[in-house]
Amino acid sequence: MKLDDALRDGMSVDGAIGIALVDLRSGMLLAKQGGSSLLDLELAGALNTEVLRAKQRAIEGLQLDETVQDILVTLGGQYHIIMPLAKRNDEELFLYLVLDKARANLALARHQLRRIEQAVRV
Repeated sequence: MKLDDALRDGMSVDGAIGIALVDLRSGMLLAKQGGSSLLDLELAGALNTEVLRAKQRAIEGLQLDETVQDILVTLGGQYHIIMPLAKRNDEELFLYLVLDKARANLALARHQLRRIEQAVRV
């Protein structure tokens, strides 16, 4: 499955507002679907690299033998899910999905992100 097709699948999740594949090192978007004038996916992707890096530093500082599977940020009207992808070669990437809280099903959204992760890795 091509990257654009995988991200389009992500937009099929109930309540999806936007989805992006982000480079963790640079904060730059590699691909995106959706977004709006109220949601700048480029800026959000860059800013959320800091959220993921902070959690990774916390895990390291606590000397936990763990990795982040996903991070959920719950806002008044939205869910933001950050899901790091398994490292491939020297790349560190994550999926970033924004959902309308009133229409979203978190379990289904996380399941769909895992499917997208597998499609992106091949």
